[in-house]
Amino acid sequence: MSQPKVFNLPDVGEGLTEAEIVKWHVQAGDTVEINQTIVEIETAKAIVELPCPFEGVVTELHVAEGQTVDVGAPIISVDAEGGAAPEPARPAEPARRAEEGVPTPDEPGMVSPEQPPKRQPVLVGYGVKEAATKRRPRKASNGTAPAAPAPAPAAPVVKPPAVKPPAPRPQPVDNGLPLAKPPVRKMAKDLGVDLATIKGSGPQGSITREDVQAALSAPAAPAVQAGPREERVPVKGVRKATAAAMSASAFTAPHVTEFLQVDVTRTMETVKRLRELPEFADVKVSPLLLVARALLTAVARNPMVNSSWADGPDGAEIVVKRYVNLGIAAATERGLIVPKVKDAQDLDLPGLARALAELTEKARAGKATPADLSDGTITITNVGVFGVDSGTPILTPGESAILAFGQIRDMPWVHEGELAIRKVTTLSLSFDHRIVDGELGSKVLRDVGAMLEDPIRMLAWS
Repeated sequence: MSQPKVFNLPDVGEGLTEAEIVKWHVQAGDTVEINQTIVEIETAKAIVELPCPFEGVVTELHVAEGQTVDVGAPIISVDAEGGAAPEPARPAEPARRAEEGVPTPDEPGMVSPEQPPKRQPVLVGYGVKEAATKRRPRKASNGTAPAAPAPAPAAPVVKPPAVKPPAPRPQPVDNGLPLAKPPVRKMAKDLGVDLATIKGSGPQGSITREDVQAALSAPAAPAVQAGPREERVPVKGVRKATAAAMSASAFTAPHVTEFLQVDVTRTMETVKRLRELPEFADVKVSPLLLVARALLTAVARNPMVNSSWADGPDGAEIVVKRYVNLGIAAATERGLIVPKVKDAQDLDLPGLARALAELTEKARAGKATPADLSDGTITITNVGVFGVDSGTPILTPGESAILAFGQIRDMPWVHEGELAIRKVTTLSLSFDHRIVDGELGSKVLRDVGAMLEDPIRMLAWS
């Protein structure tokens, strides 16, 4: 058998240093083919499926599920000749019987030829004497049975004098209830005291009035928490990368956040009409779609908001992006991730709706690739799905603005000079104050709000 080939953990993303083994799809002894998926790993950005570069039989898995391994470390060995995996040695006969559940001569239920079966007691407390089996008496040589020995004379039986047993003392009835007299029970009920929590000091453990009053004045015992009082969750994978990125962003870019309440009644009416069109028959239409379109239009009107800060050898620069890779923050079981709709500015409204739906579903299923999660230019976070009105979002590293979209609520609103109940939401825009000053940030936020108040403006400004 030749030396097995070793597959080392590759760098599936630019700058990847480590990954966690999430799930193995093969085990030692399995036959694998080239490009067959053998393992799922979680990087700092996404869960990635790794194909096998060899064909043969798996000889060893070097890393267990749940462990983190550095890039370049061995994770699996494969016998490229495809020889069958060695058959495990069969255990010795007693061990084999123990594994298969067959009793051995030293175990109950198994009798060896040299060991006669041992009789077991039938009833608890009534043992069986050893060698208590009776044999039929042998006959004498003349054909007659030997005479039995004469029985010993029986001892005279002396009867003890009759003694009258004492009368039994009356015992309290054990019906599961605390022992207390009716007046005491009424007193405890009126005072809201649970008799089951009181230890009686009266006769036979009965509860008295004094016991009830003492329980009423005693401080309440703290509730006992079931299970462990603390839980430690390892910070790794997406959550580790998110924590590092958010910390760097919060303490690198000077954040400013502005807020704007908007009447989105017409937007909700537009969403309802879009759902009835055949172009949107196979896709979910939500208010987020029009929020995304409004932000794309605002970026086209104010390109500087779609830029990044770059420190170079010749000094700092502002890099203005003429394309929009729109990030949509998505909460998943592995943590917060932000997949990007690449070149979102080139999509029509049905195409944008499909891209948002597919990318969000892919991210929540853990199938987003590192390419899906990189190279963003501006982001939307929909905090309204959590029942939140607003927030102060932190910038995604490398971006200069992020828009938070709050929940839509029925609120009193002055509409056409009269008080009416309207659909209202709150928008908040956080931006990097090194790039976006207050005037530009306010203009972008005002443009988005104006288009959501009157969606016709999207057509006029596009």
